Amino acid sequence: MVLYYIHDPMCSWCWAFRPVWQELKLALPTAVSVSYIVGGLAPDSNNPMPLGLQRQIQQHWHTIQQRVPGTMFNFEFWQQNTPRRSTYPACRAVIAAKFQGAAYEDAMMKAIQHAYYLQAKNPSDDDVLLACAASLNLDMQRFESDLNSSACKQQLMSDIRLSQRLGVEGFPSLVLDVDGECHSIAVNYTDSDAIMEQINAKL
Repeated sequence: MVLYYIHDPMCSWCWAFRPVWQELKLALPTAVSVSYIVGGLAPDSNNPMPLGLQRQIQQHWHTIQQRVPGTMFNFEFWQQNTPRRSTYPACRAVIAAKFQGAAYEDAMMKAIQHAYYLQAKNPSDDDVLLACAASLNLDMQRFESDLNSSACKQQLMSDIRLSQRLGVEGFPSLVLDVDGECHSIAVNYTDSDAIMEQINAKL
């Protein structure tokens, strides 16, 4: 039995879900393993994000703060950076970290989210991702080599295809695979018990 968590490290709703997700992982039965899938919100781009989209995403942040109390955002990001609609680099950073050990996967997700949402840094930039890797004491020479390698890019495309096969239409998403039968699990941003009830009903 596998619980797939389909996410993007630059997805603001994934950031809001993080505390409940951590609670849920601790509550899962040992028979259920967790598999992270990076869904890839936006491909590589060097183009500045249109102002209309910038305003739209900032509004999402305000909406999240209203719906998920306690979620923090540093709105100085929008004044201190040139935002780009490009999340594939951050997705590859999570994969490159995982290449050095499964424990680094979630740690890199957290480091990217903290850099983006709390420290107003831009994870579309490789130098920010390298700083995140350094904070985890990763092998930096290997990480820098892996980050934009063909193996990393292929793994990202494989993850995106899997998310599509699982029928995922947004992030974060949870899909429970029980003996090859997949069940969509509704995400609750404030109550891990509500999610656990759905999972238990399928086991």
